[in-house]
Amino acid sequence: MMHKFVDDTTLSEFIAKSGRSVMNACCDELVQQLNEIKMNVNGRKRKEMLLGPIAIDPPPPIPPCGTTVNRVQVFRLIGVHVSSDLKWTEHVDAITSKAASRLYFLKQLRRARMSQPRTCCTSTLL
Repeated sequence: MMHKFVDDTTLSEFIAKSGRSVMNACCDELVQQLNEIKMNVNGRKRKEMLLGPIAIDPPPPIPPCGTTVNRVQVFRLIGVHVSSDLKWTEHVDAITSKAASRLYFLKQLRRARMSQPRTCCTSTLL
């Protein structure tokens, strides 16, 4: 038995003021192509985010394969937190939280008087 998966797939669409969305068709085509090569789509990880004027009067959510896609205000794409207002607040908060967590861990190691690992800068031939 062989298992294949796609870690991250992102579809983006620009809709002109008088245009219509074709994202439903794109999603259906993507799912069909993945099914043909025997790859699965994790329905729980599907997300949709609207940016710009379309967010004021949003279209109905995308329903590929009978599952409604979650409409979110923030999502992570290649390690960067993207928010619908296109501000850096969410990303900066995530990075500072991660840094604070790691600093706390280092302080705990220092309080426990954990010694630093020895590194060898030169090699010795025997």
